[in-house]
Amino acid sequence: MFDSLGPVTVPDALIDEAARRFALLSDPTRLRILALLLEREPMTVTELSDALCIAAPNVSQHLSRLSAGRLVGREKQGRTVQYRTIDPSLPPLCELMCTSLVEQAERLLIRPSQARAG
Repeated sequence: MFDSLGPVTVPDALIDEAARRFALLSDPTRLRILALLLEREPMTVTELSDALCIAAPNVSQHLSRLSAGRLVGREKQGRTVQYRTIDPSLPPLCELMCTSLVEQAERLLIRPSQARAG
């Protein structure tokens, strides 16, 4: 890994944690949930389920994994549980990845909507 001054030594424990976080982010459904939470948080399981057209139990399972990975937090308000992102690195990470994908699609002379299809 590098910073602006050159190579940075990263302890193995941090490499392992990075791998766990990237594994959490490797699922398209979890990415859709995170993207929606970043736009409209906080949201309930039902709101996420309706917005994404995904069964509520499936959304709950993904939220449980994201919560265990400390990417998403939950707050109970009466009988309602609302979810929100809690990792401050998520917005810049998502922005970096989306920008990179759009730039790559433009370099390949493919519109971004076509790049997702294939």
